[in-house]
Amino acid sequence: MVTILDYGAGNLTSVCLAFERLGVQPRVITEAAQFGGGRLVFPGVGSAGSGMAGVRARGFDALLAQQVARGVPVLGICLGMQLLLDTSAEDGGTAGLGLIPGTCVGFEPAKDPEAKIPHMGWNTLDHMAHPLFANIAQGEAFYFVHSYFAKPAREADILGRTDYCGERFAAVIGHGSLVATQFHPERSGRAGEQLLRNFLAWEA
Repeated sequence: MVTILDYGAGNLTSVCLAFERLGVQPRVITEAAQFGGGRLVFPGVGSAGSGMAGVRARGFDALLAQQVARGVPVLGICLGMQLLLDTSAEDGGTAGLGLIPGTCVGFEPAKDPEAKIPHMGWNTLDHMAHPLFANIAQGEAFYFVHSYFAKPAREADILGRTDYCGERFAAVIGHGSLVATQFHPERSGRAGEQLLRNFLAWEA
């Protein structure tokens, strides 16, 4: 079973359709009390401040912490990835979930004046050895849309990197049963489909 968390941060249709194409009918819940087990997907688009407000209002902060502690596979996507960290510089400073130590900061235009922010479109990924990347080649391209990026405190929590705007940033992070991508696998064609397939098969 796959459960997708809806905390009011973006359209979940593309995430649901991606899993349906793999033969999985996900369940979308709007509050923690509706959770009935299975793998968790924590997607999101938008800003950190409003995103965290929605997460807390629906009890998803406690749910995510509980399920990660139990070793349940959890996949964060885009804003969902950023909110897993301790803090974000967005919205004047936002406290995150603290499930992976680190912070989230914005791209600095001065480092590459020609780079457009937000980082939007296809970019390549250099990844570490991890079951999430089975049958995914080094340098495969994924689809990104973001202005902020993760800076994990522990090098071991960085599972993949991408270059943009003078930064070699963490595009995939993870620890234990928790993995998260800055890019949108549900919008990343065959490579994204393979990553979701690997998540479904992963025994964390």
